[in-house]
Amino acid sequence: MNEFFLLTLAAAVSMLVIPVAWRFAPHLGMIDMPDARKVHVAPIPRIGGWGITLGSLAPLVLLFPFDPLLQSFVFGSLVLFCFGLWDDARQIDHWRKFTGQIIAVAIVVYHGDLYVTRLPFLDGYALDPLIGRPFTMFAMIGVINAINHSDGLDGLAGGESMLSLIAFAYLGYIVDNSLVVGMALAAIGGTFGFLRHNTHPAKVFMGDAGSQFLGFALGFLAVYLTQVAYPVVSAALPLLLLGLPLADIVAVLFQRIRARMSWFKATRNHVHHRLLDRGFTHFETVVIIYSIQASLVVSAALLRYESDVVVIVAYLGVVGCLFAGLTLAEHNGWTARPTEGPQRSVVPAALRKLVANRWLRALPFAFIFTAVPAFMLLCSVWVESVPRDFGMVAAMLAVVLAVQIGRNRAAGSLIVRAAIYVAAIFSVYLFTLYPGAEVSPVTRIANIGMICLALAIGVFVRFLAERRFQTTPTDYLILFGVLALVAFDSIDIRDGATAQFITYAILLFYGCELIVSRIAVSRHVFHFATLAVLVILSVRPLLG
Repeated sequence: MNEFFLLTLAAAVSMLVIPVAWRFAPHLGMIDMPDARKVHVAPIPRIGGWGITLGSLAPLVLLFPFDPLLQSFVFGSLVLFCFGLWDDARQIDHWRKFTGQIIAVAIVVYHGDLYVTRLPFLDGYALDPLIGRPFTMFAMIGVINAINHSDGLDGLAGGESMLSLIAFAYLGYIVDNSLVVGMALAAIGGTFGFLRHNTHPAKVFMGDAGSQFLGFALGFLAVYLTQVAYPVVSAALPLLLLGLPLADIVAVLFQRIRARMSWFKATRNHVHHRLLDRGFTHFETVVIIYSIQASLVVSAALLRYESDVVVIVAYLGVVGCLFAGLTLAEHNGWTARPTEGPQRSVVPAALRKLVANRWLRALPFAFIFTAVPAFMLLCSVWVESVPRDFGMVAAMLAVVLAVQIGRNRAAGSLIVRAAIYVAAIFSVYLFTLYPGAEVSPVTRIANIGMICLALAIGVFVRFLAERRFQTTPTDYLILFGVLALVAFDSIDIRDGATAQFITYAILLFYGCELIVSRIAVSRHVFHFATLAVLVILSVRPLLG
């Protein structure tokens, strides 16, 4: 199994499906209207679940044996997907939602024969199926609803799920279980394709079709990893792997019960609501929650062989500090205050004079515009070989990009951006792992060029860009994902090729983003250059 191909295929399917579903959202009634409990102020399509679910399932169906276990996951996912679409279009009641969840989980438990046999503090004692199966259904339905209820801010549920999925992929890699790795990477790819549309301010919501699928996938992986694939780890490890959404849903239910409210009545007392009420911005709230979730999943990787007591104490310690801090802040009326007053320029006067020069202002972008496509073309031609699966993906994207250019729809198209990013990452990946015969001179030239590109991007973004190049919570996820890749045993950060790949990929991503956000002429030339790269990569496997 080529993990990189699987991840790329899932992301590509997700990115292709969402724009198509977008067109049908108004006709199907899949529009999320604002209200007092919600944060958004304009109607938003609820069709992200199409991309997440179909993008995640497509690689699994194509690349893995369709045995009863995988059948149960796919069929259960499709059941939840259908019920989720129904809810996104018609707002069904919670009992109908539970019906879909029960059917989906029952398929896994009884057809896939996957259920919990070990519980914390009961090592050596196997649960009887008459107890294990109902408990598994209860637990997985709980996870589905925990993720569903965490979907309250742009990028929040998707980002929290991605952090958990990265941890599952890492643990699956350690135990050499291809199904865990494949399912986790496929869900990461499907979610990443959605997050491209969901970064604040969101253009698309995942809806119940997406959030229920992610909860189902996480619940499935938690049971399969700890009960079947990796049974030597702590039975309490799912607490850390699933992280903050579990604690959040328990805290919300406790508050509803204490207030004698309906368990199912939507309220504004989730963690993200409480952080917003303390004066944190949308961006800050999401990053705070991401950071807590990241600390929990990293703890899962580090404490996987520890006792159940240690795992549970670590989990309760992190979430306990969060809720204690929130409660204390609410009790004392504390709020975060943004810095007030005008911001002073930190640009020296001499540098401002240089920046004001028309010719000097043009140089950084001219270098970026030249260096990025030139490097991609050099990589596509110079590499020793191109794997066949890379060629297939490149050919598919080349056709899509050519159609978009021919229909004059390349400008601003998310599909085109996806093709550009894939072409860039393919070029770097192949250049670092399949270099040509005379590596040293080309590598030295590439390193010098990348140093110059980094300087040009830094100068342009800091001093010359009309619109500041803003970081988003999705950048946080990308950074965490890169660090997770480094943690894989086969990827050594001390290895020159790995460090080169990571550095080149980051620089090319930022360079591509700057080019496609500029004037039309620059975009069109860059689109044709990207098309040439994809065509070369698709043809190379045929030439041997």
